[in-house]
Parts: sequence; structure tokens; C-alpha cells
Amino acid sequence: MTKPFSASVLTLYPEMFPGPLGHSLAGRALENGLWSLDTVPIRDFATDRHHTVDDTPAGGGAGMVMRPDILARALDHSCEKHPDLPILAMTPRGYPLTQSKVRSLSQGAGAIIICGRFEGMDERLFEARAIEPVSVGDYILSGGEMAALTLLDACIRLIPGVMGKITSGEDESFETGLLEYPQYTRPVEWEGLSIPEVLRSGNHAHIKAWRQAMSERDTRLRRPDLWERYRSVQASRPLARNKKDRNEK
Repeated sequence: MTKPFSASVLTLYPEMFPGPLGHSLAGRALENGLWSLDTVPIRDFATDRHHTVDDTPAGGGAGMVMRPDILARALDHSCEKHPDLPILAMTPRGYPLTQSKVRSLSQGAGAIIICGRFEGMDERLFEARAIEPVSVGDYILSGGEMAALTLLDACIRLIPGVMGKITSGEDESFETGLLEYPQYTRPVEWEGLSIPEVLRSGNHAHIKAWRQAMSERDTRLRRPDLWERYRSVQASRPLARNKKDRNEK
């Protein structure tokens, strides 16, 4: 029997978990054993009576930096319990989180997640342990806890059995390299606005073509970075190249 997705979160604020992940789809999945969660309070691994986990930055500067020795003790403790899980650290200095990364993690056994605080973590921790730094966006949060909740929510919803339909996680923004097409529901007329006629036509081929066109339009207008990447991928595919070659003959 396959083990459920397991998350081990290293944090200064264990009371923040499961937080919103204890509700809705993720909460029901947690109750049903489709995934598990344990928190590791980093302060428990401090050695002084004040449970100090940070110190002033070397070279001077504002703020405080999380100490590598204390973080390493907390991490090694988690790794003993979860020796096969990848280790991630939530930090704005990390690699951008993508849907493909989320899907890859959701198909695995889980992850150990370190939540940064203050000015960040001593860089030597990343040199001494196999840790992948991950960023959820080009902005700054008060700490890694909210980023960890975001990462876990994105992964948990893709675990088999969490969402109602198998295809629910496949026909969404970023899964195809494009933003998702606009969605509509009843009432058909609302404040003088109507559901597009094509969506009421019952012609599935026309609906599919319309949705593709809308996805391309919105991606081009709202996320030109994604649009350029999508165009590059499409142009590099053999079918696209062959069609281009035929058109040029």
C-alpha cells in the first residue's frame, strides 16, 4: 500500500498549522488519511534558556539571521523520521515555484519544509545539507509559514482522491502553459451580461476552440512572459516545425 503524502514543517510558529489546510478539501483529506502533517518547533533545538534561534548578520546590517546550528539540529531530527523526503526551504531567494514542480511533489512521498524568518537563514545551512530553496513569488512575506501553506495546498489538491474529478487538476491555469479560459455559470443573464452563446451551443468542438482562443488571448494580455514561453515551446515541437516547412515550400 502506498504511503500517504507526508509533510514535515520546521517553523517558529507550529500553531499556524494546519491552519487553512484543516478545512475544505485539504482538511477532509487530512481527516481521511490521504496526507499527514507534523510540525517541528525550531526553538526546541535551541540550547540557551531563552531558546534563541537568531543572531546579528555577519558584516553588519539590519535585522537578524536564523542560526545554522539550530536549524540543522531541527532538520536532522526531521530527516531521521522522514529519511526519504526532499527538503525545501521557503525563501524569496529560492527558485520560483511552478505548477510542474507542484505536480512532481504531489506525486511523491511528501516533503520536509523549512520556514524562514527574519532576514533569512545562514547560507551555510544550504551548503551543508541538500536543501532546495523555493520562492512562491516576487514579494516578501513575514515568514515562510504562509509560503509553506501555499505550497502544501497546491500539492494536496492534486493527491488522488482529494478532488472530485480526476481531470479537475489537469484543465487549469499553468497546466498547459496558458492561463485558464474564463468560466461562467447560471444565471444565463446577469446585470445585462450573458453567458457567451458558444458555451450554450452544445457544440463541444466549438466550445473547445473558443476556450483555447480565450486562454491564448488572456495569457498574451496578462502574462506576456508565459505567452512567449508558450510560443517558444509550440514552435519547437516537430509538428509545428514540419507544418512551417510545408508552408514555406
